[in-house]
Amino acid sequence: MDRIDRNILAALQSDGRLSITELAERVGLSLSPCHRRVKALEQGGVIRGYHAQLDPGALGYNFTALVFVTLRDGDRQAVNAFEEAVKQVPQITLAQRLFGDPDYLLHVTTRDLPAFQQLYDEKLSGMAGVQRLTSTLVMKTVIQDRPLVLGQG
Repeated sequence: MDRIDRNILAALQSDGRLSITELAERVGLSLSPCHRRVKALEQGGVIRGYHAQLDPGALGYNFTALVFVTLRDGDRQAVNAFEEAVKQVPQITLAQRLFGDPDYLLHVTTRDLPAFQQLYDEKLSGMAGVQRLTSTLVMKTVIQDRPLVLGQG
């Protein structure tokens, strides 16, 4: 990956709706080479996709909790069963497997506290292999979706 590829990625992180023409102008390439580079970055998995960033609060989702999960067992079957169960809960917006204890960190977004409590009681606490859930509430989001630093180091 060279400087031009990093410039393409930086421009697309800033504005994923850029047309190839606009992108080529920003990075100083003609249309065809720019298009080839973008396609290569997509095919190589560097660019995973394009999406709209939504404001949860504007859509009525005003409650976010972080849920730490400790599993009873750490074998492959328990891990796979838990991860498949997590994928079935749309209110979990991010799930991360961790080293050490706890085993997972779940980011959960709901409309309000009662909706979270219902989700916690009816789904999260009954998920496959769960030994312990510990929750904390998000007071304020300070940084979200920060672009990656694309320098050489």
